Amino acid sequence: MGGLFGVVSQYDCVRDLFYGTDYHSHLGTRRGGITVVNREGFTRSIHNIENDYFRSKFEPELSDFQGTMGIGIISDYDAQPLIINSHLGTFGIVTVGKIRNIEELGKKAFLQKKYFSETTGTDINPTELVAMHICEEATFADGISHVYDSIEGSCSLLILTRDGIIAARDKLGRTPIIIGKKEGAFAASSESCALSNLGYEVDYYIGPGEIVSISPDGYKQLKKPGDKMQICSFLWVYYGYPPSNYENINVELVRYECGKALARKDDIEPDLVSGIPDSGIGHAVGYANEKHIPYMRPYVKYTPTWPRSFMPQNQSMRDLVARMKLIPNKSIIEGKKIVFCDDSIVRGTQLKDNVQILFDYGALEIHMRVACPTLIYPCEFLNFSTSRSTLDLAGRIAIREIEGSDDKFLEEYANAGSEKNMAMVEKIRKRLGLSTLKFQMMDDLVKAIGMPKEKLCTHCWDGSSHF
Repeated sequence: MGGLFGVVSQYDCVRDLFYGTDYHSHLGTRRGGITVVNREGFTRSIHNIENDYFRSKFEPELSDFQGTMGIGIISDYDAQPLIINSHLGTFGIVTVGKIRNIEELGKKAFLQKKYFSETTGTDINPTELVAMHICEEATFADGISHVYDSIEGSCSLLILTRDGIIAARDKLGRTPIIIGKKEGAFAASSESCALSNLGYEVDYYIGPGEIVSISPDGYKQLKKPGDKMQICSFLWVYYGYPPSNYENINVELVRYECGKALARKDDIEPDLVSGIPDSGIGHAVGYANEKHIPYMRPYVKYTPTWPRSFMPQNQSMRDLVARMKLIPNKSIIEGKKIVFCDDSIVRGTQLKDNVQILFDYGALEIHMRVACPTLIYPCEFLNFSTSRSTLDLAGRIAIREIEGSDDKFLEEYANAGSEKNMAMVEKIRKRLGLSTLKFQMMDDLVKAIGMPKEKLCTHCWDGSSHF
């Protein structure tokens, strides 16, 4: 997915920029980058973080950076920030999102005798494509509006100029941008949790399609927000960090509500409740509190020397890392009926291995409760699971086993409680070796978030599309 962070300050901003960007490391897997501007110009650095951490890559270079304005990015796809020279002046740019029609837009640019200098492998760098579209207009605001009118998918961005930062949220607000304020400085961030330890207070949530210019003295609106929103629901379920707020709705509190909703519709009587670390924990605490059943940790996460499980390139190595980080505690597992809560089931490979380990350690029953509906449709709007095809989704695997094809009767399979939906869930349960398996009802998820469904993107569960 990726996360962005920017600072404009009356004093040196490098420390805030470094730590603020680092607080987005849970959102990206491949690249990290920062750039600052001062009287001498722009200073930029980009590093591969697939097998290391943002902090360890950038900390040795911090003395090379000086400036009162800067932007940073944790990216799951392309190398950023880019520095662009144009009729609008020299500027830095970072983007978060996904451009579905990038090939079409690239071909159109080639027909106009344009070229691209940045690539991601053999592909066009989407951030450069966005910058090209911005530079086709007379102002940054008009250029960003041109981007919104041209792309299919989503794009939120920060632009760094010598005068300040321009922050623009995706046309339908799929990804958030929050403005923080402290004495002498303002910040723009994908995650509100990146602000508090740096002394910022949340001051404003940028609206869908809104464009704002930020200087050390304040911020002003360049384009009003639109009246339609499709913010990604998965931010609260999985992506977001627990202390973050989106649309002033806290991630951890939503997860508690998700867990409580699962508990209210459950009739089993387990001995204990647990969450799959880390994002399943909030859901499990909500479940345990609602059911008045002890929350315990039959699995404990060991992180001091293990990299993030999504970092290694090889899938078998990712599975190994994910499994090795979770250490089972036989003293808690043996002879127990256990409910596990998790944010979602994507492929289920790691979960299947962990379930078997629990039974090997003497668990009597393993019940899985999932905080969202079954994932059936691939994300069309964010770079979620770019390495996973539709064929990898546990729901699609089950549909293929039932129908002989994974693209039949998808609306019926997405309809919770229908005959086909229950058959799909049963296939997933058997493949994972679970005693029982239940997924969250869509209405309960929407209620837990607390926003009208029409303002939420739920495409990956029910296929609703808003391009």
